[in-house]
Amino acid sequence: MAIVIVAFVVFLDQFTKYLAAKYLMPIGSYPVIKHFFHLTYVENRGAAFGMLQNKTLFFIVITVVVGIVLIYSMIKLPENSLYNYTLAMILGGAIGNLIDRVRLGYVVDFIDFKFFPAVFNVADSFIVVGAIILGYLMIFKGGIR
Repeated sequence: MAIVIVAFVVFLDQFTKYLAAKYLMPIGSYPVIKHFFHLTYVENRGAAFGMLQNKTLFFIVITVVVGIVLIYSMIKLPENSLYNYTLAMILGGAIGNLIDRVRLGYVVDFIDFKFFPAVFNVADSFIVVGAIILGYLMIFKGGIR
């Protein structure tokens, strides 16, 4: 099941980025709910919040190392555990952004909540949600089993 989650996240991420590039790149931004939620095309050459701009090779290496650790952890965990599913969410997001970095030299971001300081994408969402769930499990459910 974890491999299905990884594949789903990568597909959804890449498909939405394709749509963003096709439809948003020419116009820049589209207000879905004015002053609250926009779809805004951004080419992110850094990390979250624009940190470490133009360090593409660094991010590729870090992502590969983290990916290896995630895969190793997933192999060691019971196949149908919630831990494995959350790691799959994180891995899928990491792979989605890695594809962009390798293919384009930047990550396509487009989800723009005007009250939030950064534009992000589907991969970022899965990484964050997966990390939050994993943190919860580790803190309140007694670590990784």
